Amino acid sequence: MTWSILVRDPATGALGAAVASRFFAVGAICIHVEGGVGAMSTQALVNPLHAIAAMPRLRAGEAPQAIVDSLLEGDPGRLQRQVHILDARGRLAQHTGPDCVTWAGMVKGENVSVAGNMLAGPQVVQATLDAFVAATGSLVERLLTAMEAGEAAGGDKRGKQSAALKVCTADPYPDLDIRSDDHPDPLAELRRLHRVSLVRYAVFRRHMPGRDHPWGSIDRAVVEADITAHGQPLP
Repeated sequence: MTWSILVRDPATGALGAAVASRFFAVGAICIHVEGGVGAMSTQALVNPLHAIAAMPRLRAGEAPQAIVDSLLEGDPGRLQRQVHILDARGRLAQHTGPDCVTWAGMVKGENVSVAGNMLAGPQVVQATLDAFVAATGSLVERLLTAMEAGEAAGGDKRGKQSAALKVCTADPYPDLDIRSDDHPDPLAELRRLHRVSLVRYAVFRRHMPGRDHPWGSIDRAVVEADITAHGQPLP
């Protein structure tokens, strides 16, 4: 019912995921990202419980392929499931069940995994991968560019409805988590939300508590001065 991309930035350790579908609120059930741990998507005949079970095992350092094998072993729906995982070390695992609705399949590269089903064809995942590899800018911008390329290549063969994007660096909660749950052009809406986030939120997020600064910035004047200096006004 969707296609998604999982990525890791080897320079920063940031992890990200993006997804799009002709399905309501796809981001609520498919993509899962945790800083320093991993990114994954469960899709096709989606089983969100796979992510609930997988994330603690990723935190413990278990290999993604072992996790996927274990999750699917006892799953009677495994022939219709699609799941992929990219961990904080860059290790990958992918599964597309043979009974997923066509076109369904996966491609991968170093620190990037793309998987999809109910797509216009294999060009969708390949275009998504190629565009990410060629893109420049922030991890968010590269994810948006990649998903837009997949959409331009045909995307979900049923059309558009929802999309989501999540990026995490060091913390268990995201640097950015945006969703367009029901929109005629959901990827365009994600790009708009990203621009809005740069006005204030992106700067404020850097001052929030995290693993490397557990209390965050508590001087409001410092935070506001940083926002004034580095916030990007809307065009």
